[in-house]
Amino acid sequence: MKRKIGFISVMLAAALTLTACGDSGNEKAADPDKVYTLQAGHSLPDSHPYQLAFLEMAKNVEERTNGQVIIEVFANSEIGAERELTEGMTLGTVDLVVSSTAPVTNFVPELGVLDVPFIFQNRESAVKVLEGEIGNELFAKMEENGIMGLSWGENGYRHITNGIRPVNTPEDLKGLKIRTQENAIHLAAFEALGAQPTPMAWTEAITALQQGVVDAQENPAIVADQFKLYEAKQKYMTLTGHVYSVAIFMMSKQTYDKLPEELRDIVVEEGQKAGEIERDLIVEMEKESIKTLKENGVEIIEDVDLTPFQEAVKPVYDTIEYQELLNRILDAQ
Repeated sequence: MKRKIGFISVMLAAALTLTACGDSGNEKAADPDKVYTLQAGHSLPDSHPYQLAFLEMAKNVEERTNGQVIIEVFANSEIGAERELTEGMTLGTVDLVVSSTAPVTNFVPELGVLDVPFIFQNRESAVKVLEGEIGNELFAKMEENGIMGLSWGENGYRHITNGIRPVNTPEDLKGLKIRTQENAIHLAAFEALGAQPTPMAWTEAITALQQGVVDAQENPAIVADQFKLYEAKQKYMTLTGHVYSVAIFMMSKQTYDKLPEELRDIVVEEGQKAGEIERDLIVEMEKESIKTLKENGVEIIEDVDLTPFQEAVKPVYDTIEYQELLNRILDAQ
């Protein structure tokens, strides 16, 4: 008799399990009357391609989901700077983010390799590597940490501006106090170039430039334009293009899991398109930004012999922790 009761208990447990699975599936089916509002954030102005690409994504998602998914886009670190936004995705408090790779290296340190100076031959090579096997592997590591990579964007090539003298060679950097990101690779590179790198958050950098706490900074032309660095004593810009500034469109894994399957598929599909849209916008706007900087009195040093800069930072390559990944990226081009 006891054996018979045990058999019935097992069958009841199995039935309950199947019922639970069925309920779970129903929960993932989209309720046609429910609206999901997602928050998307970034740290740059609302005229930047980050914003424009997110707005295009939001429009397409709303249309394709018949208004069931609304994406609200917040610029200028309104809901957090890049570090807070990235952490927010892992906690499920922020849904979508486009950011430089720097804050994501706290979760996937391999991404730091992308910040190595002159690692990419050109923009086309960078996109080929990032949208291939290597990029997919990095996205997989991000997902292990609660962040889903949607697509690869960019913030253009990083160039050097300063208020002291034209920079034509590494020797011209000697003694210049230059604001850098809080990034060990960037610090090592500018030390190798003879400058005096000073890491600080971008929110502090403009004031530091205006007050002469630092002489120089390095950023894409579009950033120098949109933040009007010519009003912060930046008289010269040297088009070194020393770092291809990789950006990532991302989604919280918790957000992904909460959305019904048919809706989240649409969000992901539109997110996969955002990177290319944003990169194309950067290319066009970068040209306009250089023109604007010139019109506002910035001397642009365009014909730069990059070889001495590349040779000066070569020792930094030997300090990179992920040598295999570094070599794979170099060989893939």
